[in-house]
Amino acid sequence: MIFELKNLIRIFAIVWVAGPLVMADPPMVRSSASGRWSEPSTWENQRVPAKGDRVQVRPGHIVLFDGRIEAPLRSIHVAGTLEFDPERDTLLTVGLIQVQSGADPTESGFDDHPTTGPTHGHGPADSSESRPSLLVGTPARPIAVGRKAVIRLAEVEGLDPETCPAIVCRGGRMEFHGAAVNPTWTKLADPATPGGSTVVLDRAVEGWKIGDRVIITSTRHQFTKDENLTPRVRQAPQTEERIIRAIEGARLTLDTPLVNSHSATGKFRGEVALLSRNVVVESANPAGVRGHTMYHRDSLGSISFAEFRHLGKPGKLGKYSLHFHRAGDSMRGTSIVGASIWDSGNRWITIHGTNRLVIQDCVGYGSVGHGFFLEDGTEVNNILDGNLAVQASEGTPLPGQILAGDRNEGAGFWWANSRNAFTRNVAVECDGYGFQLDPPGPTDRPTGLEEIRRQPFLRFDGNEAHSHRHYGVNLALPAGHDAPETPDPVGPDSKHPLAIRGLRIWDCRWGFTPAISGLLVEDLDLAYCEYGFWKPVFDRHAYRRLSFYQCGKSYAHMTGRPPDPTTFPGPLEPIDDRPPVSVITRVLAEAGDRIRVLGCSADDGRIKMVRVNGIIARPIVADFSRWEAVLSAVPGRSTPLEAIAEDVSGNIEPTPHRMVFPTNSPQTTRRMTSGE
Repeated sequence: MIFELKNLIRIFAIVWVAGPLVMADPPMVRSSASGRWSEPSTWENQRVPAKGDRVQVRPGHIVLFDGRIEAPLRSIHVAGTLEFDPERDTLLTVGLIQVQSGADPTESGFDDHPTTGPTHGHGPADSSESRPSLLVGTPARPIAVGRKAVIRLAEVEGLDPETCPAIVCRGGRMEFHGAAVNPTWTKLADPATPGGSTVVLDRAVEGWKIGDRVIITSTRHQFTKDENLTPRVRQAPQTEERIIRAIEGARLTLDTPLVNSHSATGKFRGEVALLSRNVVVESANPAGVRGHTMYHRDSLGSISFAEFRHLGKPGKLGKYSLHFHRAGDSMRGTSIVGASIWDSGNRWITIHGTNRLVIQDCVGYGSVGHGFFLEDGTEVNNILDGNLAVQASEGTPLPGQILAGDRNEGAGFWWANSRNAFTRNVAVECDGYGFQLDPPGPTDRPTGLEEIRRQPFLRFDGNEAHSHRHYGVNLALPAGHDAPETPDPVGPDSKHPLAIRGLRIWDCRWGFTPAISGLLVEDLDLAYCEYGFWKPVFDRHAYRRLSFYQCGKSYAHMTGRPPDPTTFPGPLEPIDDRPPVSVITRVLAEAGDRIRVLGCSADDGRIKMVRVNGIIARPIVADFSRWEAVLSAVPGRSTPLEAIAEDVSGNIEPTPHRMVFPTNSPQTTRRMTSGE
C-alpha cells in the first residue's frame, strides 16, 4: 500500500511540473470493406462505430447507413461513399461530417477552400465514382415516400464550437434528396379568418401529408395605422405555424384554430407553405450550439425536397444554414430545389463568391439577418426562381463581413451585384426589406467593386413583396440615410438599365425605393402602402403601367421629377446585346436508352430557344426559365451534353453548360446528379 501511494505521489508530481496530461484522440474506426453500417464485417476489428468515435469511410468503400444513432459520434470523415438507405428510417447524430479526399480526418480548416485536387469548370468533369460522397438520397432514387432520413448535428466535447457541429464538403459530392412535394408553397384561394381551422388553397397539393408542418403567411403590415395609413404601433408577427390534420384536395384542416385573419382578395393573397420534408438536417440543441452546412469549391451535388431546420450560428461569419463558399464557376449545375430552411440563426441560403447556382421553389421561414443572401458582390449569373421568403428578422453586422455598410437588418432577398436573376419570388413579413439591392459603398470598394455598382439585372420579373415592417423593394438607398441631393453615379448605363417587370408591392410602410440611376420599370402594382415611392432618385428612369391603390402618398421626398410614361422608354435607350445564361440542373435515365435533361435559363430580353446537343428543348415555363429535353443515349457509353441558349436579338450564350452523363457506370441511376 505504501509503495502504491508513493507511485501515485510521484505521478502527481510529474503532472504538476510538466503540466496537464495530453488526452489521446478518441478511437478511430475505419471501414475495412463495402457493406452496411450495421454489419461488423464492414469495419476494422469487427466493431461497429459507437458513441464518441471518430469514423472514416475509406476510399473505394461504399458504406450503406441503415441505422439509428442517438448517442453522437464525434466525427465522420467520408473519403469513400456514405449512402443512406432510401428504404429505411434512419437517424445519424454526429458532431462533424467532412466529405473530402485523402487519409487525413482533419477537424478544422473549414473556412478556407482546397487549393489542390480536381478542378471542374465548364469542360467535362471526371467520373464521380471515385469522389468522396455523402448521399442522403439521389435525384434518381430519393429517400422513399413514407421513410425519413435525419442527420442531427450535436455539440461534442473536443470539437471547436466556433466551427462545429457541421457538415462540410471540400471537393467531394454531397446530395440531399427527399420525396417530391408539389407545390412547396401556394396562394390562398379564400380568406382565412380568426377562429377557423381550415384553409383553402388555390390548387390541390401532392406529397403534403397529415402531420406535416405548414405556415400561413401574414397579410397585415407590421404596424397598426390611423386613417392616413401612418404606422403607430408595431404588431406581433402574424404568420402562423400549424400542423395538418386532414387534406381534401385543396382544403387543409389545421390542428388548432387561426388567431389572425389572412386575406385573399384579387391580386392580394397570403401564402401557405409546407415546411416538412422527409430528409432533415437539424441541430440537436437549437438553444445551445447550432450546426451549419457548407459546400466548398470543386464540390458536386444538389439538393431537392430536403429540410434544414434550427441551423445557423448566430453572429458568426460564414456559419450559415446552407452555405456555398467561394465556389466560383466550379459548381455550375448545382441546384437547390424545393428545400425548406426554417428557424435559422444566421441566413437561409448564402451564395458567397459562387456563380450559376439555381435556387428554385424553396421556402425560407424565420432567419436572423438576411435570408436568401448573395454575400459580397462577386456573385453573378445565379438564378433564384419561385422562392418564398418569410420573416427575415433584424440582426447585427457580422464580425469581419466584407461589405461593412450592410446593417443586416433583415431582407428576404439581399444582393450587391445585380447580374443575377430573380423571378417569381415572394417576400413576406421581413423586418427590413422584402428585396434589397445594397451595392458597395464608399467604405466597401476594394479593387473591382466599383464596376459592381453598374451591373444591370440578368432578370427581375414577376416578384412580389408584402406585409413588411419597412421597405418592400429597396434599390440602393443605404439604411438610415437620406437620398442624395444629386444623383449618385451608382447604376448601369442608359443602354443597359436595371429592368424590373411585373412587380407587386403591398401592405408595406415604404413600398418602392428606387434610389439608383438607370432604371426601367413596367407593370408595377403598389397598394396599401404608407408611401408608394419613397425617396426615389429620378435619374435616367423610365416607367409605364404603374398602379397605385390606397397608398397614403404616391411619391415622397423625390430627387428629380417622375418621367412621363408617354415618352417611355425615354430618357433610356435600352438594347439587348447581352447573352443568356443556362444551367443544366438534372439528368435522369429513362427507359429505352433515353435521358431527360432538365435546366434553367435567364436573359434580360426574351429567349428564343435552348438547344441540348442540337435538340430544341421544350419550355416548361414560357420564358424558358425552366425547360427539358429528351435525348437518346448510346448504351454502355458516357454521353457528353451541351446546353446553349439564344435570345430573340440573336445573342448566343458564349459559355454553354457542358457536362458528361456517365451511362457507362453500373451505378448511374443511383449516383448521377447535376454538374458532372
